[in-house]
Amino acid sequence: MLVVETVVRVRREYAGGKPIKAIARDLRLSRKVVRKAIRAPEGSFDYHRSVQPLPRIGPFQARLDTLLTENEVRSRRDRLRMTRIHDLLLREGFEGSYDAVRRYATRWAAARRKDPGDGVAAFIPLLFKPSEAYQFDWSHEDVEIAGKPMRVKVAHVRLCASRAVYVRAYPRETQEMLFDAHARGFAFFGGVPLRGIYDNMKTAVTTVFVGKERVFNRRFLVMADHYMVEPTACSPAAGWEKGQVEHQVQTLRGRLFKPRLRFASLEELNGWLEAECRRWAEMHAHPEHKEMTVAQALELERPALQPMLAPFDGFHETQHAVTGTCLISFDRN
Repeated sequence: MLVVETVVRVRREYAGGKPIKAIARDLRLSRKVVRKAIRAPEGSFDYHRSVQPLPRIGPFQARLDTLLTENEVRSRRDRLRMTRIHDLLLREGFEGSYDAVRRYATRWAAARRKDPGDGVAAFIPLLFKPSEAYQFDWSHEDVEIAGKPMRVKVAHVRLCASRAVYVRAYPRETQEMLFDAHARGFAFFGGVPLRGIYDNMKTAVTTVFVGKERVFNRRFLVMADHYMVEPTACSPAAGWEKGQVEHQVQTLRGRLFKPRLRFASLEELNGWLEAECRRWAEMHAHPEHKEMTVAQALELERPALQPMLAPFDGFHETQHAVTGTCLISFDRN
């Protein structure tokens, strides 16, 4: 595509009587391009490719479309990376580069998202005041404890205003461990926010209704009342409503749990994770206030947090007279 200055020069020299052949020779252009520049209205000279040649991907385009379609419906954890898709094509005889596959996948995804009936895509950023809310989520990570592989359940807690993070590993996702994660997380932050944002996990939500209506687990509500926290459940399949902790799960999986961690015990692993949370906060700048780190933002948010009087012991109820012989233990998530 010619720049405007070249188009104007071609038109000016042609208007002065210079032949097309001479203009093409002096500017090192083809005579076809010179004629097109002369005929272009008001000096406009735009080139639009009508057909995108795909010399390498062409024979494999249908197969690549199938792989991308199958990959789109997979869960985020099972989704294949573009490098893996490129490798699968190579095994089937594809000779093109990884960049060609990546560029095609980008155009394919953009075409899937495009809707002619919609306007310009827009979003409303979620802003939080100090101590307003925190977000909670679980992730499953593979580690090695005492020389044996183990899949641990990692509790993620994140303050929405200061972006401070806390993670702790557990062998399961029982309600007892949910309560322990809250107690340790609030102690780590130095206080309790006013509101908690969760997904619809069974240890917190018993029944999901239309909209935001929920029936919360009774013991979970007692814990929320103990800490003076208002629980809020996200809409089903709406991870953006707690996008900070969702992003935290993906980020910390790559920064903390890869390559696979090896520790002698869960206690040693959790001690290391807590130290890494402090180190991460001291090293990273706040995404909205670039002049301060996350650790400095947490220090500013702490005075606004509610004081934490005592950890919640959710497995001893004094208001009911129940003897130990009347209780059974049933492990469920």
